Amino acid sequence: MSNDANMPRGLNRRDILKGGAALGAAGLAGLPLVGSAYAQGKTLNFWNFYAPDSEQPKAQVEWWTKMAADWNAANDTKVELDYLVDYMQGNKLSTAFASGQGPDLFLISPGDFLRYYNGGALLDLTPFIDPEVQKDFPEAVMGTRKVDGKIYGVPMEVEPMAFYYSVKAFEDAGLNENDVPKTWDELLELGKKLTTSDRYGLLFDTNPGYYQNFTWYPFMWQGGGEFQTADGKSGFNSPAVIAALKLWKDAIDSGSAPRQINAGGFDIVANMGAGYCAMQNCGIWGIAAMEQKAPDVPFGMFKLPIPAGGKYVTVGGGWAFVANAKGKDPETAGKFIAWALASKSPDSVQRIVDWCTVAKSDMPPRQSAIEAGKAAYGQGGLKFFADEVYPGARGEPRLPPEAYKIISDAIQAAMLGGVEPEKAAADASALLDTFLASYKGAPML
Repeated sequence: MSNDANMPRGLNRRDILKGGAALGAAGLAGLPLVGSAYAQGKTLNFWNFYAPDSEQPKAQVEWWTKMAADWNAANDTKVELDYLVDYMQGNKLSTAFASGQGPDLFLISPGDFLRYYNGGALLDLTPFIDPEVQKDFPEAVMGTRKVDGKIYGVPMEVEPMAFYYSVKAFEDAGLNENDVPKTWDELLELGKKLTTSDRYGLLFDTNPGYYQNFTWYPFMWQGGGEFQTADGKSGFNSPAVIAALKLWKDAIDSGSAPRQINAGGFDIVANMGAGYCAMQNCGIWGIAAMEQKAPDVPFGMFKLPIPAGGKYVTVGGGWAFVANAKGKDPETAGKFIAWALASKSPDSVQRIVDWCTVAKSDMPPRQSAIEAGKAAYGQGGLKFFADEVYPGARGEPRLPPEAYKIISDAIQAAMLGGVEPEKAAADASALLDTFLASYKGAPML
């Protein structure tokens, strides 16, 4: 996942990924992946939502432009950054591939991996990455970008989730850091206590899409739930899934969480930072977002609470560099990705450190980068995430658009649609079983 709180106006991660079900994995299959107009030239186009002309924080734009400039200074085949405000909004990326005009390089999250892998769009990057460097990426991070042991995307970050809270809201209620909730019941009770006439006590994302699913998965996992069983059938109709749906429903029904949110659930500044809520479920990117855009708003953080008898789990997403398997020059595109993020060079490691500790606030996807950035991860909010949150992170599930949509609809039905969690889970499970019975793509994780 990206630093969603720092998305340019008119774009957010939900928008980027909301088209998930509109074009299924089959929508890319059998269609040309590159047009004749794309077959010439010595420039590789890299579609992204950071640079060069974005409204992202200056440090993020500079990181991207420097990366491209450093490569271009030493290579005949150049990399051109193409900033798209509507990166995937309205299926722009998937439509480009289906029409034969897909870019040479682009960004995807694990949540959208199978759309492009199953459509034949992703280049196998394994030959370009030294085996020792491959070991530098933990399997929990790289596994969602691999099929049959081959690497099809190189992550630039890991973005685990936690809760943020307003120090002022706590103080106004006579609370301090010792009062942060550790269980779901405590979270709901505290949400009620922190709710006032002009502020909600807590916030979950109410906008359907990949991001909402992303933030809901850990609550399912904490009770032992899974969307799919070991034998490939739906696991969605389970007590753990029902409990997770009920938690989000109860937060809304109690009046302590809003039915509509400011901007998106990713945007810590527009919601908690603006005083719209006292507590918000958000990723590690929220540290940089608050420091850059709301420096005068004190905040604290705590790990995701767990249900009775459950275990702590959070989710770790993050964006990855990928290459068009049928682009103008896949060989050079693969070399570029390895050079940028996955080489033995100290510059490659430092590039990740700079992205995760200077341009943004993220966890590095490489062990060597964690070590190289240990000073940054030894203090403040990054230390909290590194020590307390990240050890419990599990990779973001990769689901084809059809499966993601079924789960999304269940969350919405229970949370906002007045459907009892038991029925929402049962209905979704039946639809998942039907889909899974005919699914032919790469394994869902």
